[in-house]
Formats: sequence, structure tokens, C-alpha cells
Amino acid sequence: MVLAQSLTVSGTVTDEQNEPLIGVAVTIKNTAKGAITGSDGRFTIQANASDSLLVSYYGYVRQTVGIAGRSSLTIAMVSSDLAVSEVVIVGYGTQRKAETTGAIASVKASEITQTPVANLAQGLQARVSGVQVVQNSSAPGGNVSVRVRGTNSINGTSEPLYIIDGIQVSNSGGVNDLSPLSTINPDDIESMEVLKDASATAIYGSRGANGVVLITTKRGKTGGTRVSYDGYYGTQQITRQLDVLNATEFAKLENEIYKTTIYADPASLGQGVNWQDLAFRTASIQNHQLSMSGGNAQTQVSMSANYFDQDGIVINSDFKRYSFRVNLDHKINEFFKVGTSLLGTYSVNNRIPTGSTSLDGDAFNGSAIGAAIAAPPTLEPYRPDGTIYPFAEQLGGRYREVVNPLGLLSILNRNNAYRTLANVYVEAKIAKGLTYRASFNSDLQSALNNTYSPRYILATADQNANSGSASKSNSNGIVLLHESILTYQKVFATTHSLRVTGVFATQTNNFNSNNISASGFPNDATQNEALSLAVNRNISSFRSSERLDSYMARVNYGFKDRYFVDVTARIDGSSKFGANNKYGFFPAASVGWRIIEEDFLKDVTWLSDLKLRASYGITGNAGAIDPYRSLATVASGSDYQFNHVYTTGISPTGIANPSLRWEKSTQTNIGIDIGFLNDRISLVVDVYEKQTRDLLYVKTLPFSSGYPSILGNFAGIDNKGLEFATNIKFLEGAFKWSVSANASINRNTVTDLDGGVTNERFLNTFSIIKVGEPLGLFKTYVFDGIYQTGETVLPGSGSRTGGVKVKDLNNDGQITSDDQIVTGNPNPKFIYGFSTNMSYKGFDLAIFLSGSYGNDIFNLSRYSLENPLGQRNVLAGMADRWSETNPNNEYVSGFQGGRIPVTDRFVEDGSYLRCKNITLGYNLPKINKVSNIRVYFSANNLFTITKYTGLNPEVNSYGSSNTVIGVDNLVYPAARSFLGGIQIHL
Repeated sequence: MVLAQSLTVSGTVTDEQNEPLIGVAVTIKNTAKGAITGSDGRFTIQANASDSLLVSYYGYVRQTVGIAGRSSLTIAMVSSDLAVSEVVIVGYGTQRKAETTGAIASVKASEITQTPVANLAQGLQARVSGVQVVQNSSAPGGNVSVRVRGTNSINGTSEPLYIIDGIQVSNSGGVNDLSPLSTINPDDIESMEVLKDASATAIYGSRGANGVVLITTKRGKTGGTRVSYDGYYGTQQITRQLDVLNATEFAKLENEIYKTTIYADPASLGQGVNWQDLAFRTASIQNHQLSMSGGNAQTQVSMSANYFDQDGIVINSDFKRYSFRVNLDHKINEFFKVGTSLLGTYSVNNRIPTGSTSLDGDAFNGSAIGAAIAAPPTLEPYRPDGTIYPFAEQLGGRYREVVNPLGLLSILNRNNAYRTLANVYVEAKIAKGLTYRASFNSDLQSALNNTYSPRYILATADQNANSGSASKSNSNGIVLLHESILTYQKVFATTHSLRVTGVFATQTNNFNSNNISASGFPNDATQNEALSLAVNRNISSFRSSERLDSYMARVNYGFKDRYFVDVTARIDGSSKFGANNKYGFFPAASVGWRIIEEDFLKDVTWLSDLKLRASYGITGNAGAIDPYRSLATVASGSDYQFNHVYTTGISPTGIANPSLRWEKSTQTNIGIDIGFLNDRISLVVDVYEKQTRDLLYVKTLPFSSGYPSILGNFAGIDNKGLEFATNIKFLEGAFKWSVSANASINRNTVTDLDGGVTNERFLNTFSIIKVGEPLGLFKTYVFDGIYQTGETVLPGSGSRTGGVKVKDLNNDGQITSDDQIVTGNPNPKFIYGFSTNMSYKGFDLAIFLSGSYGNDIFNLSRYSLENPLGQRNVLAGMADRWSETNPNNEYVSGFQGGRIPVTDRFVEDGSYLRCKNITLGYNLPKINKVSNIRVYFSANNLFTITKYTGLNPEVNSYGSSNTVIGVDNLVYPAARSFLGGIQIHL
């Protein structure tokens, strides 16, 4: 009789730090009756003394608590690593996954570090739908380009904003640049959230147009001290080489081109020198991380030290990183909390020159990779004394116009970089449900770049008083950011939840650099350490400063954990824009409907989740321009004589534009989240449309203006897309097996150029930008074989018998620009990723695949390597070139100094499927006080299925360019690696 009586049960739900949890669902088991905890973590419910309560909160283990006649309960929730993904980090806070109304995707720490990477952005590749990651250069520490839902700018950046523990970081994407993201240790990352739609990114206003990547580092937890070590060591090798002519074949070609006997007996030369074997090597890679974390109810700390060392597969290239991290949180009392995040790194990057944007020449004289492929196999790499043998000293100086690739690889190009990311915060509980948080962030960067091109790589006859060149470049960047965040949250009548967030932020970016370059050294003894010895010296310096002030408000409202509304508004003021448009307004709104909570679905047991989402908002792009572009600018010009004295002139370089304003993107998103069979199958689908207007674009001015161009808001781009992501847990018993997959479709269209004046513009000899078409289209002539004996060579073709023939598409009897058509599209039809994880009795196996389909690549290096103009090697297929006795219709005959037209022959299918990683691990039995030891073996870039004939289908020699994409001109190639590792947890 006592157990059957009804009573009022009150209780408090807390986390592991004894902090109250807001929004915890407390229901009576086997009923629909329940309550939600308020801002103080308390709940009240009418129940029977014999009832049990089900307590659930995303990110924590679900608990069943028996009432057993008690009227007061205290329930402590325990966090669950398996449920961490159910808590989503959003701008300036967190949300339960059930509450999110925007398009947000999460990547776990285990996924980021599954493949050994130096750049943390590589951990996103093929993991998140709607995010395209291209490895611009596979050099150690090399840069990547990241696009979230397509390209949003023409002249500005389309790289997303990265926020690491509240500190904002940007990436340049340049091919030969050291990526700033490579200075951050991926092993320190707890999770990464990608904010994709305007509802999620509008809270960052002018910096959110390209998407936002929120990065959270590992923090301490209450409990005993935990110490862990994670290390691996492996080797890397090139995945393929390009087949070129051997010495015998090359000698025959040279004799043919120059119509003389350069080589008396080509057959006696055999294979000759394989320059690619000399340039490439098997290289090591290793990583070592020592971490410690722990804490009590008042203080939690997490710290780590890391050493990463990657030798490049090209000789004399490598990247080393040393990093140290400390995260500290301390609760002073029930009202105040303070903490800090500190990350310091030091990196050393030895770089080599790779890649070129030149149609010819630079790819083989300025790029070490190109020089190694095109070097004559008939020449020698070293003198008898072992020193590098300049080509100009061999065969009577015949090959003076090409360089020994070993000489290019001997040029010093070392970057030493220091970086410190620091955050200090103070959090105060002002009143019940009202919290104030002040954070002070800094990003301090310092770099020294040393270069030296030695005299000894030049032929003795070419050395003079000006030989030997060097430089020292120092750069310093200081980013300071203060944010004041006021948050109020409350639950009304157990069914209404409200959270209001207000933010004021002010950020300053200061950058300065100075450079000393010199040439003319007496010898190579001091390299660039004694620039005063040089005959010629030049000094330059640069400084810039910018400021961004922001005001933001956001309201999150939920009803019955079923209906959600989010409204965001932000005002940004930037010093970079014109006097008439300093400020921009960026609003957004979104709604969510958890249909699964409706009564008509309560009895549908096979459906575990169903939510509809919709959002609309406006974001901006503050990174679209550099400082001072709205002002009239001047710079040092040519020297001139004034009163018989040489004076450095000052000339105007930019015209003022006080109306210069923000690039703005308007985005609409509709999404659906579905879960089946208790979420053993989950599916997320998003459809979006993004319209970017007021794009900054360089407009050509008439000569009468005195300026060549002006930067203004003269262009527009549209992006539309579909995203799909699924996760399936096939087995969950002793043998566990899960599969994840995602696919993304994005279509971009240029809607305006030059304010409607220009419809089409050539960016180079093969890429265009055109209204009504996607960015980066290839426009070329159409290859029509080789002119055979007796055929008439059409006027304007610049060809000959045995030369390239192109189609006369307009049938006017001559070859003109009117015969060029669009022959390729570098934008993929879709990109995708697939991963599967299995485990059984201590063993675990993970397989990760990524791919791209439907994109074209302009193989610029092949264009040059199929042009037998003399002095440099060509592709092996050229052994079957045209001659009167071999009327080949594919490869041209040799012709001294000849050129071939740019045709669709060099536009290739760039689709690929790549096995990014296969990892097999085993957890050893527990040994004494060691809680866990795991050993593993990993193979990376194991194979690539593609029709592309170049070194790597994942490439762009133009780096993060928005308009010239999908171009391959011999950047640093990808490596295949095999490594073994061990993880130890105490």
C-alpha cells in the first residue's frame, strides 16, 4: 500500500563536475509522463513510489533510477565517449544534436588522426558531406584548399574560417606556402564541427560566407591522472613515375630535331640516367605524442607534447614540428570559473621549388620535379669529383638552356616558424540562468625564411661577380581578439526552453615583414649568413593593420523538445571597406521539427528519429580583400634624374573606391535527419542554394583614367547542391561492424561579370570565366590528329606537315579564336567518401576510401612533354612520333623551338577512387597498471583507380585560386606510406 501511493518527486541532475545540467529529459519508465530540468538542473514530477525514472541527456550515459519511496533525488550523469557526437558545438556555445536547426557536421578525433597528416584540414577530406578538400601540394607541410559548399568568390578567398578554442585562424592555400594549419598538432584535437549553412555561420557574420570549422582541443576531466603515449614510424615512397625517353631514344630525337649528328651512335647510349630515380627517394615519417590529463571537482588540466618529423619523397625536402599544449579549467567558487588554452609550436620546413603556372619553360627550369622529368638522359649528374655537373659544361654547352635538377634541389629554401595560440577566459554566473564570459585570444606568428642559390650549381664559365643569390625574410603577425558573451537560458513550465546569447567582439590584425635580398657572393662558404659580402643588396619592408568590430544576438527557442526556432543577427564593421560601407548586417533564421516526438509516431518502433530543418540567412566575406584596397594607394616607382641626382619615384597604384562593400551570400537550406532501428541506421540529407552577390572583381579601366583597373563589387556566383551522409551499424555484439558514407553534389554558376559589361574572359590560354557557366571551364582548340604528307596546312594554325592539326569548327578555311570551344569542366559532378570499421576480440580493422567523379584536369605538363622542341626530354610515347615513314596521327614530329596549339588532347578525366587508409590494430591484454596497449599497422594512399595519366589526380598548380582550377603542372607528388604504431594508456 505504501509503494502504490503517489508522491511529488524533486531532484537535481548534474554532470561529472557537479554542475547542473539544463534540458535533461526525465520520464517515468513505460509512460509518456516526464519533465525537463531547468537552468538550475532541477526537476519536479508526480510519480508512484514504486516507479523508475529514465534520465537521458545527449553526450551522457542513459540512466534508470528507482524512486523507492524517495521524494528527493540527486542524479549524477556520466559522460559517454560513444555519445559525444550527440552534443554539437556551435558558435559561442553548444547544443544537443536534437536541438540543432542548421546544417552542422561533426568529425571525431579518432577519424582526424586515422591517416597520418601534418595538416589538420586533411582530416576533413571525404569525412564531411559538402566539404571538398584538395591537396594542392603533397610536400611535407604542404598546403590544401578547402571548399565548403562550393566557391564563393572570384578575387577573394573561398577558404573557410577555422576557430581553434575560440581563436580564429585563416589559411592561404598557396601551392608552395607553408600551411598555417600544419603548425597545429592534429593529435591535440578532440573534435571538429563544420558549420555549413547560413543559420549556423551567420553568427560569425562577415567571416562566415565560406563556412566555419570549429576545432576543439582535448581538455581535462574529473578523475585520476591519465597518461598516454601515441607514436608511429613509417616509410613513404612515390606512387608512380612518368615514363620518358631513354638515352638512345632521346639521342635519336635530338639528331632529328637539329638535323645534325649530335650523337654519333645513339644505340650505344642505352638507358642513360634516370633523373627521377635521383630526385625521388624512400623517406621516413614519424610522430610521437605524450599526453597527461586529470583533475578534481575544482580544477581540470590537460597537457601534451608532440614531435612530428616527415622527410619528403623528393630529396632535400622535409618538415619538422615541435608542439606543446596546456588546457586548464578552474572553478573558483559556485559563481566564478577561469581557464586558459595555450598551444605553442615551432616548425622547420625545407622546401623545394615545384609547380608552375607558366604554359612552358618554368615548369622545367624553375621546378625541381619538372627538371627531373625533362632532363636529358644523355647527360651526367655529377663530375668525377662528386660535385654537381652543370649541363652548360657538358657536350660543348649545347644544353645551356636547361638545368641540372640536382642543382635546383641544392637551393636552400628553409622556413622556421613560431606560433602561439593563447586563450584566457573568465566566466561568471550573474544570476539564475544568466552567465557572462569574457575571453581574450591571441594568435602570435613569427617566421624566418632563408634562401640561398649557390655558385657551384652554375657552369664555371657562367660565374661572375653577380653569381650566388640569397635572401632573409622576417615576418610577424599578431591577431588579438576580445569577446564578451552574455548568455541567458531558462526552461518555462517544463515545455518551453529559451536561450538568448549576446556577443560583442573586437579584433585587430597586425602584420609586418622585412626582406633583404642580395647577389654576387665571392664563394658559397657563408651561404646567406653574411649578406654584407654580396655585391648587390636590396631592402624592402611591409606593414598592414586592420580591425573588425562585431555585435551579435541569437535567440534559441524550443517547445516540448519538438519544435525549435533559432534567430541570429550580427553587425560587423571592418576597416578594409569603403568609407560609405564600413558596416554590414547579417541576419539568419532557422526552424526544426522533431516529427518523431509527435503522438502519431509514438507506436512506430522501427523509426527512432525524424527531424525536418529549414534555414535562411545572409553571411559575408571579410577575407575577400586585403587592407587599404578602398583607398588611393601609391608605391615606389622607377628611378629618375632630378637635379642630376637619381631619385626613386612614387607612382599611383590604386584608385580609391569609397563605395567598396562586403561580398554577401544569401543561403537557403532544407534538411532532414532520419534514424532507423534505434539509430542503427542514420541518414542526413541537405539541399541548399547559395547566391553570392556584390563579388569583388577587378574591372578594367580605359587608359585615359590613368589607372589600369579598379576593384569593386561587380560580379556574382550561385551555388546549388545536394548532400547525403549515412551511418549503418550492421553488428553490435562481440563482432562490431559499422559503415559510414557521404556524397556531395555542387553546381556553381557565374551570374555576373564586370557589372554586365563582360560576358567572357580568358584567365590564361586555356581557362575562362563566363556568365551562365561554372567557374574554371577549359576552352581550347579541338585536336584533329597530325597533318599528313600532301595535306594543306590551314592558315592561322601555325603548324606544318607532321604538326598538330586542329578542327576548323566554323568551316571558314582558317584557324582563329572562333574555333575554340569549351572542352572541359574541372568541377566534379560529385565527391564522396566511404569508411568501414570492424572489431572482434581485441582486433580492429578500418578502411577509408575517398573519390571524385566527373571532373576534368588540364594536364599542362603533358602539353609541354609532348612538344619535342629540343634540349629536354619528352614522354615515352614520343618514340612513336610522326615521320614520313611512320605517319602517326597522335604525336608530332620533332621541330627545333616548335610550339603546339592548346587543344582538348590535354584535357583529361580526373575522376578517381583512392584508398586513403587501411589500419589493422590489436589491443594487448592488460599488463600490470597499464590500462591499455594497442599496436597497429597502417597503409596510406595504398592505391588509386583513375584514368588520369599524370602523377596525381588530386592536384591544382594554381593553389587556392577560385577561377583557375584543376590544372596540373608538376606540383609535389603524393606518397604511399606504410607505418606501424603503438598507443599506451596508463
